[in-house]
Amino acid sequence: MKPILPTITGPEQIAGLSLPQLKTLCAELREEIISTVARTGGHLGASLGVVELTVALHHLYRSPHDRIIWDVGHQAYGHKLLTGRREAFASLRQSGGISGFPKRSESCHDMFGVGHASTSISSALGFAVARDLRGEDHHVVTVIGDGSLGGGLAFEGLNNAGHLQADLTVILNDNEMSISPNVGAVAKYLTRITSGQVYTRFEKNLWRLLGRLPRGRLAQELASRVKEGLKQLVVPTILFEELGFKYFGPIDGHDLPTVIQTLKSVQKLHGPVLVHMITTKGKGYAFAEKERARYHGVGKFDRSLGLQPSTSTVPSYTQVFGDTLTEAAAADRRIVAITAAMPDGTGLVGFREKHPDRFFDVGIAEQHAVTFAAGLACNGLRPVCAIYSTFLQRAYDQLIHDVALQKLPVVFAVDRAGLVGEDGPTHHGAFDLSYLRAVPGLTVMAPKDEDELRHMLATALNLDGPSALRYPRGAGVGAAMIGPPRPLAVGEGEILRVGLDVAVLALGATVATAEAAAARLSGTGLEVTVANMRFLKPLDDALLRRIWRDHDLVLTVEENSVVGGLGAAVLEWASAARPEGRPDVVTVGLPDRFVEHGDRAGLLAAVGLGAEELAARLREEWARRSAAVLDEHAGPGVSRVARN
Repeated sequence: MKPILPTITGPEQIAGLSLPQLKTLCAELREEIISTVARTGGHLGASLGVVELTVALHHLYRSPHDRIIWDVGHQAYGHKLLTGRREAFASLRQSGGISGFPKRSESCHDMFGVGHASTSISSALGFAVARDLRGEDHHVVTVIGDGSLGGGLAFEGLNNAGHLQADLTVILNDNEMSISPNVGAVAKYLTRITSGQVYTRFEKNLWRLLGRLPRGRLAQELASRVKEGLKQLVVPTILFEELGFKYFGPIDGHDLPTVIQTLKSVQKLHGPVLVHMITTKGKGYAFAEKERARYHGVGKFDRSLGLQPSTSTVPSYTQVFGDTLTEAAAADRRIVAITAAMPDGTGLVGFREKHPDRFFDVGIAEQHAVTFAAGLACNGLRPVCAIYSTFLQRAYDQLIHDVALQKLPVVFAVDRAGLVGEDGPTHHGAFDLSYLRAVPGLTVMAPKDEDELRHMLATALNLDGPSALRYPRGAGVGAAMIGPPRPLAVGEGEILRVGLDVAVLALGATVATAEAAAARLSGTGLEVTVANMRFLKPLDDALLRRIWRDHDLVLTVEENSVVGGLGAAVLEWASAARPEGRPDVVTVGLPDRFVEHGDRAGLLAAVGLGAEELAARLREEWARRSAAVLDEHAGPGVSRVARN
C-alpha cells in the first residue's frame, strides 16, 4: 500500500478512506510525530496516545464546518498533520514555524487557541450555544484529558452544559496522566469506571443468554429493572449522568473500529454526551510508553536511544529550588510543599521522597492550591506553592483575597519566569512582576543566580507575610554555592559594578545580561554601573537615591512586560520620593505584545534583552543623552535634537 499521509492536504480527504487505509494512516501519523519531535522537541506522549481518536474525528466530522476543540493542545500534533500543515510540521515550535499548540491565526481548523488546561468544555459550550442562537447546523466536539478534568473550570463547564442541554460531545481521553500520574478523587473515580469494563462484558453476555431462554423477553425485562442498581455498585457513571450527560464507555481508544462506531452513534444524539476513551500515553514508542511522565514534553533526542541523562554540570534553578526547600524542610517541620500536577517540573520530586507527609500534589487546580495553602498557613504551617508563572495567573484572586488580604506567610515559588522558548506565548512568564507588584504586602524578589535563589528562599521562609520568588527556566549561571542559605535584608539591593556614565538597574536573570553588556562597553568610553535590585517590592530607597545622584542616565532592565514591572516601579518611586538628581530614565523589558515561540536566546535577542543588544541600546541612549545636553548648551538659533 502506498503511503497515505503525504497525500492528505486537508481533512476532507480522510472521509472516504477504508478501515485498512485509516489504520495505515494511524501508523504513518505516529511515525511522523516521533521523527519530527525527535528533531524539534515538543509534547510527544499525549499526541501519540490520541492518534486513533484524531483519525476517527477527521474521518467522521467535517472540519472546519464541524467544530473540533482540543484541551491544552498537547494532544493536537496529529490534528495539525491532518489539517494541511504536514509540509510545515518540520518547523514545529521553531522561530517562524508552526506553534506547538492549536492557534486560531494558524489554521481555520484550530477553533480555539489553548495552552492552559481545562478550558475546552466551557469554550465548546460557547460554540454550541452560538450555533443554536445563529440557527446553524453543525457538530461541536471537544477532547479533554483526564488530568484536565480535575481542574475546576472543567467542572464549571460540565455543570453549565448539563443545565443548558445543548448538543455537545465531550470526549474524555483517559490515560491516567496529566504531565505526571494523576492524583485525587477524580482520578480514582475514573479508575473505578475503568474497572467496570469487566461488568459491562458480563452484562452483555448475560443479556444474550437470557434472550435464548423460554420467555426470554420477559426474563430480560425483569433483569433490566435491577440492572441500573446493580450497575451503580460496580460502574459509578452516575456523576456524569446526574450532571445531565449521556455517558458512553469506557472504550478502548486504540481500537479504531470501535472508536469510529461509537462516535458515529453519538452523532445522532441530542443534548450533551460524554464518551470515555482509555488510551496509552506515548502509544507506539516504547520509551514513551515505559516512562510516560518523562516523555510528556521533551527536547531533541535520538529516537533509537531515547532521552539521555543530562551531562550539564550546572544545576537548573528548578533543581536548586527543590534541593534547598527539601533541606529546609528537614530542619523545620512547618514547611509543606504544594504543586499543581507538576512535581517533576517544579523540582519537588526529592521533597516528595524525603517528606511525603508534607508534600501535596493537588492536580491541575492552581486556585485550590493557593487557597489550600492559605488554610495551612492559618494553622501555623509554612506552605510553599511551586507554580509556573503563566499558571499562577489562574489563581490571582486567591492570591489577593485568600493570602495577601489576610497577611498569611505563604511562599510562591514562581518557576518559568520570563521567556520560556518554544512553548510560546501561552507559557511565557511575561507578566508576573506586573501582577505581583500590585498586591499590597507581598514581598517580591528575583535572584541573579542560583546561589542567590537559595538565600531568597531562606528569606521568604523567614517572613511573617506573603512572598513571591521568581526565577527562570533552565540552567543557572554556574555560581558557586558556599555555606548554608541565609536570609537577606528585605528590600536591599547591591551594586555589582561602578561606572561614571550610565546606571543599569537589573532584576533576576537580566543581571547577568547587564554585567555582560557593561563588560562589552568597558574601555570604549562608556562605563556602566550595574545594580542588582534583588527586590521588586520593596525597592531599595538608599540605592536608588545614590544612583539618581551620581548618574545622568538610568536604564531599568527586566524579563517581564515593560508595562507595570520594575521600570514602572522605579518611575513611581522617583515621582513620590523626589530624589536629588534628574537622570533620564529608560525602561527596557518585554514589549507590550505577546512574544511568539522560538529558541529562548533568539527571542531574547529579538526583544533587545541579549547582552549584545543591551550594549547597543546603552550606546544609543547615551549618544542621544549626550547630543541633547550639547544641544541645550548651544544657545539660541541651534536646532534641538528630537527626543523619543
